[in-house]
Parts: sequence; structure tokens; C-alpha cells
Amino acid sequence: MSHTEHTNTTWLFEITPKNKFFSLNLKEVWQYRDLLMLFVKRDVVTVYKQTILGPLWYLIQPLFTAITFTIIFNNVAGIDTGTVPPFLFNLAGITVWNYFTACLTGTSNTFGSNAGIFGKVYFPRLIVPISIVISNLIKFGIQFFIFIAFYIYYYFQGATVSLNGSILFFPLLIVIMGVLGLGLGMFISSLVTKYRDFSNLIGFGVQLLMYLSAVMYPMALIKEKLPTYGWLVQYNPLAYIIETTRYMLLNVGHISYLGLGYTFLVTVIVFFIGVLIFNKTEKSFIDTV
Repeated sequence: MSHTEHTNTTWLFEITPKNKFFSLNLKEVWQYRDLLMLFVKRDVVTVYKQTILGPLWYLIQPLFTAITFTIIFNNVAGIDTGTVPPFLFNLAGITVWNYFTACLTGTSNTFGSNAGIFGKVYFPRLIVPISIVISNLIKFGIQFFIFIAFYIYYYFQGATVSLNGSILFFPLLIVIMGVLGLGLGMFISSLVTKYRDFSNLIGFGVQLLMYLSAVMYPMALIKEKLPTYGWLVQYNPLAYIIETTRYMLLNVGHISYLGLGYTFLVTVIVFFIGVLIFNKTEKSFIDTV
């Protein structure tokens, strides 16, 4: 190829260093959308491909967790859920919480679990954590279907349950939950490349965070019973998402618009920091993984 032909060539893709302080590269992600869908398919299919129960594990985990919470926190500890059946109260919180934890834990080891791919071929690294969030949305849909089934069952059994008019904004809550898990997961994933101890703390940290996120109790209860430690829940943005979810689906509790505003602000900040550190780490992670 002559020099003139070379200079006039229009390349389909051009790989250049990232010089911007903050860049989502959404245009490039869109160009690789077919690869994104392949990663989504991989996450959904291959995880349970060689298991006996397969996708049924999506259903078993929330059901057994809801039963355990009902026995321990409602029957033994005596936590009152009002007119809503305790099992349904717990299942609502667990279903949404599982989506957050799946996004967080799935993206928190992005560099470690994909080092082999990242070291051989180029594509926007952001595709991998995004694919995890999308694939977990499918899993969430399956678990939410089970919640609807039990909702209908309790409704025809005469339980006092009803949807709130704000249910139309429920998809927005799920998006916020996913973005928060994505941002926090990318941040942790960047730390894990240098400090392996963080990978051991993720499981423990998620369990501890669940108890501070009002998954198995109303926010009003912790403020009433433990006012000294209530601020731990009050300043947890996840608690407002869980509380608002039950308000929308079961018409129980209350909705705090100030708390939701705070949650949205924290989500944006965490996502911004997560992408910033993720982009910085991807340039040199291969030397430390």
C-alpha cells in the first residue's frame, strides 16, 4: 500500500489511548454491542449449565432466605410487618436486594476473572461489568415473577395487600440499584487488582450491609428500637430503595423523597468514582493481576 493510499484509508475502529479524565466511551460500547450480548448470554447460560437444578437456583435462594427471615425475625424476634404477611414482606426486600448483591459481587472481580481475555484482545473493558448488570436483570425478572405469584396467592387468601400508585416508578428504582452496584463493584474490582484481601472481605461485607439495609425490618422500627444506631440505616442509600420498594409493592411503610434524592446523589457519585478508577486501573492491571 502506498503512502497516499495509507493516509486516505478510513478505519472502521481506531484504538487510541484514553486521555480524558472521565470517559464512558458509550459510542464504542455500542459498536461492540454484539459482544456485549455474548457476554450476557455467557453469564446467564454457563453459570448453571452443568448443574442439576439449573435456573431453579434463581428461585430456591430467595425462597429459602425469605422463609429463614420469617422464622427468625418475625416468629422468634417478633418483628411486626403490619397487615402484610411476613413472608411476603421479606420476599419483597430480598428480591430487590439480591439484584444489588449480584451486580456488586459479579463486577467486583472483573479484572481477575477476565484477565485472560483482557490480555489477548482489545474491546471496551466497560462491556464486562455492564453485561453482568444486564444478565442479573434477567435473573431479577425470574425472581420477581415468583414474588408476583406469592403476591397473587396471598391476595386471594384475603391478605391486606395492594399496589401503591407510585408503582410506575419501580423500574427506576431497579435501575438505581443496578447502577449503584455497578459503580461500587467497579471500584472494588480496581482495588482487588492490587489488594487481594478485599476479595475475602466482599462476602462478609455484603452480609453486614444487608442487615443495615432494612431488608428484613421496617426503617421506622430501627429508629424506634435503636435510636443510637439508627443513623447507620438512615444514611444507607440501599435502605431507602428497599423501603420504597415495599411501599410501592405492598403499600406498607412510607416513602421519603428526601431519602430518595440522597440515594440518587450517592449513586451518581459512586458510579462516577467507580468508572474513573476503573478506567485508570485497566491501563496497568495486567501487570498486577
